[in-house]
Amino acid sequence: MGSFIELNDTLQITIEQGFPKELNLEEHQKKPFRVEDFKNRIFEFKNKEGIRLYHSAPTRVFLVHNINGKWLYWGHVHIIEQTIHADRKTTSGKFKIVKIYDPQYQKMMSKNEVDEGKEYFGK
Repeated sequence: MGSFIELNDTLQITIEQGFPKELNLEEHQKKPFRVEDFKNRIFEFKNKEGIRLYHSAPTRVFLVHNINGKWLYWGHVHIIEQTIHADRKTTSGKFKIVKIYDPQYQKMMSKNEVDEGKEYFGK
């Protein structure tokens, strides 16, 4: 009765919600980041709208930077912890980066795997 839980395979967040500031597109295009650059680092996200369940490790979840409503794909993460805040209807959690796309693949994903109008690089 009125319950709503969304199952997600994509962690699509803003900088304010915890997208890693270290993942800078200009730097990545000059010298691509490698997954080893983030080895043993744990990142946190917070205030993701809605009650959500993300796939848990070892299943991959896509990491997407939401920039003014445009989706920029970065790679894969493992969700290692998640908390549902029922009173606020938000989800928070922790993740590890397990794959970083090379810039060409990143561009293809960000153009082709999003809903129309959300393409970071345009069509």
